[in-house]
This record gives sequence, C-alpha cells and structure tokens, in this order.
Amino acid sequence: MKNLKTLWIILFGIIIIGCNDETDTITPDPDPDPDPVDPVITINIPTTYTFNRDGNTSVSYSGQSARLEMAKELSSALNNAEKTKAALDSMFNLGLGFDNAALGESGKKIGNKTASSSKASSTVKPMFDALIDDVTTNVFPAVTTITDASAGVAGIYTDPGDGGRTVKINAKGHEINQLFTKGLMGALVCDQIIWGYLTPGKLDGGTNIADNDAGTVAEGKNYTTMEHYWDEGYGYLYGLEPDDLTSAIEGPDVLVSKYLKKVDGSSLPGIAQELYDAFKHGRAAIVAGDYTVRDEQAEIIKTKLSHIIGRKAADYLNSGAGKITDGKWADAHHALSEGWGFILSLQFTKNPTTGEPFYTNAEVNDMLSQIDDFWTVTPAALESMASSIETKFGF
Repeated sequence: MKNLKTLWIILFGIIIIGCNDETDTITPDPDPDPDPVDPVITINIPTTYTFNRDGNTSVSYSGQSARLEMAKELSSALNNAEKTKAALDSMFNLGLGFDNAALGESGKKIGNKTASSSKASSTVKPMFDALIDDVTTNVFPAVTTITDASAGVAGIYTDPGDGGRTVKINAKGHEINQLFTKGLMGALVCDQIIWGYLTPGKLDGGTNIADNDAGTVAEGKNYTTMEHYWDEGYGYLYGLEPDDLTSAIEGPDVLVSKYLKKVDGSSLPGIAQELYDAFKHGRAAIVAGDYTVRDEQAEIIKTKLSHIIGRKAADYLNSGAGKITDGKWADAHHALSEGWGFILSLQFTKNPTTGEPFYTNAEVNDMLSQIDDFWTVTPAALESMASSIETKFGF
C-alpha cells in the first residue's frame, strides 16, 4: 500500500512537470497588425543658403532687401536737418522719396510692417510717427539756428576736445535717428521674424502643409508658400548680404545684422554661425517635409535674435552710465539713445521658457519712462536697469 502511494506521488509530479514544460514552450501568434514604422526623413543641409527647384533658385526675399535699404537711408535722413516732416513721413509710411529711385518703385514700405504682428501693441507704431514729428518740429529748427543743446533745450551738443562727438538732440537729450533706427531692430526685424514669418500659424496656414508636401509652388513662382515665408524671415536679417554668403556675416551693416557682427566678436561668440546654420537647417527641413525639425530651428533663431537685443540693451545702458560719469555728455546721449531703441525692442523678443516676450509692452514703457530725461538720469539707475536685463536673459 505504501509503495502504491509512492507511485501515485511520482506520477502526479511527472504530470505537473509535463504541464509546465508544455506551457513554457508555447509561442504566441505574431501581431496581426504591427505598428507602422515611421519613414526616415533625410534632410540635406547646404553649405550656403542655396535652394533650387528644377535647376533654378527657389529662394526669394527681394521685399525684405528693399525694406532694409529703406531703413538704412531713412536713418540718415532722420539726422539731416534739411528734411521736412512730409518727406520723412513719405519715406517711412509711403515708401517714397528715397535717393535710390528703385526703392520707391518697389511698392514696399517700412511703416506698414512696423509692429504689425498680432503680438505687437498698437501703441508702438505711433511712437515712430511721433519721433518724426519731434525731430522735424523741435530738433531740426534748433540745428538750423545753431542752438547749443542743454537740459530742456534742443540743439547741437559737442563734447570738448579734439575729436569730440557732436549730436543733434531734443530737449531730453534724445538723438532721434538713433531711437528710431534701434527701435526698428525689434519693431521691424524681430517682430517680422519672431512673431510673423517663422511662426507655425504663418508657415502652416491654409493649405501650406499639403502644398509643400506635394511640391505645389505658388502661382507663377518657383517656391512653395511655406518656403517663401521662411525665406522672407531670412531676408530681414540677411537681405543685404551676398547671395552666395559662405560665412555667417559678410555684407553691409544694417539693423540687426550690424549688431550680430558686434556681439559675435565679443559678448556672444559663435552666435552668427548658429543663426546662419539654423536658417539653413530649417529651410532644408521644409524641403524635406520635416516640420518638427523646422520648428526646432525656428526656436533657435528666435532665442538667438532675442539675445542680441537683450545684450545690446544692457551694453548701451552701461556705456551711457560710464560716459555720464566721465562727463562726456555727447557720447552719453548717443549711447542712451541707442539703448532706448533696444529697450523698446525688448517687447519683440521671445523667452524660450515662457513662449512670451522677455518683457511686456507695459514693462518696456515703464523702463523707458525711468530713463526718459537723459540729462537727469543717474549712472546708478542705468547700471541697475542693465543688471536686471542681464539677469532676465541669463547673461
């Protein structure tokens, strides 16, 4: 009986082991509907910003080149006491009256592209019109009568000594052409690039994605609408550079490209190449249909452009403080006028962390009010403001 019981135990163990072995060797059926594998997208990034379709260029930004030329000529005109308000208004708002006749024939204007994005405050464009009124109503008449500028008095001021700077300023010490031109750094260039052409809303609007995927070009053109919008953003920075640009910056100094050169050689080394590479990479991604990479490159561009604005705003405040301390008032007025324009431009930057400008329109207006009178602002106040800008940008 004992042996029989032992036999049953052995047989039961064999059955259990056999069942376990059978379970271990079961092979599941293959997935009848496996997840599709995303195709690999190849992005061919050129050495230069050169893109072709059917053997011809697909790059076009002539309108941006024209506006940069206009801004350059208008900046000089704002320092010419022979210019009338009507003449300056015509140049800014109508795109007419330039020495370069081709600019007037281009049909382009600066005024209608100044602070024109949906992000821009409606209060900004009138500030530029007011500057034209100020310089023609108050500064130019004082310059014509050779009035010596002083606190509360518009006119001409020259620093003493050989080679001292001469400035034409209003009663608060503002050098109007500098306020205006540096203000366009943000209100024109950054607003158009950061909050206009390189936004998904602009690039992907309408049927742009489908058209770009299909290679459908705009009517009568050799580019898709998405390609063209990216090129127009590129044009606001590089529009006066040579078409066969081989390095980050080569051509004439104008608006942001001028200061890109400055910071690349000093406080923000390498930024010029980073910007140029991002523009090329993003455009190549559009050609390849990779919109994730396109948007990644757009964000690099927006951050780098914002850093130029923040860096120069702080630099000119510090420079102005130093010139006041040294008693070089013409140099101080010049530096602070440039700083004023870059501070105005801060509202057109983009903080990559928040997705919003580093400074709001209200914050910018408060900062401008704090430094409004260049004759009375203190070096300590200027240095404190510069430090706060550096902190916000993480410099």
